[in-house]
Amino acid sequence: MKNKMVSELISWVKALAIALIIVLVCRQFLITPSIVKGESMMPNLQDGDRIILSKISKIDRFDEIAFHAPDSKDNYVKRVIGLPGDQIQMNNDKLIINGKVYDEPYLNASKSQLPENQSFTYDFNLEDLTGETEVPEGKLFVLGDNRKLSKDSRIFGFISEESVIGDVKMRIWPLDSIEIIN
Repeated sequence: MKNKMVSELISWVKALAIALIIVLVCRQFLITPSIVKGESMMPNLQDGDRIILSKISKIDRFDEIAFHAPDSKDNYVKRVIGLPGDQIQMNNDKLIINGKVYDEPYLNASKSQLPENQSFTYDFNLEDLTGETEVPEGKLFVLGDNRKLSKDSRIFGFISEESVIGDVKMRIWPLDSIEIIN
């Protein structure tokens, strides 16, 4: 009887150890949870939202990413606007990348609340902000969706691709807002 209990206990300890190792490996190399802090991504992501980040996704333009902030100990969540080699400008609330105008449908809800003839994002070009005419290799240009309040590449410049923690893939909290993020 005692041998059977010891054997059962060892079996449980092994199963728990294996489960713990799997969780640690997944969190270190595949996915990790995070919490959105602040209002810079509103209304798409709210302060306090719990999100899941993919550490293995290829980062594309307009992806929401979490990264180590270049100007604080915090992690920020922003949207990738510029990839290496891109020339970026904002003119009359129109995003222009490499001479092409891009629609930003994720800003529609916020823009619709503005008084007529008021800009949501102030005009800029990359050279005026950073001294560079294009996004350098190994760097990204990021903006928050709440452009009026966001501390982003317009303030702190480019971020390093190495500072990226992961690509936002899912909101898991609050429960009524669970969704996969494209």
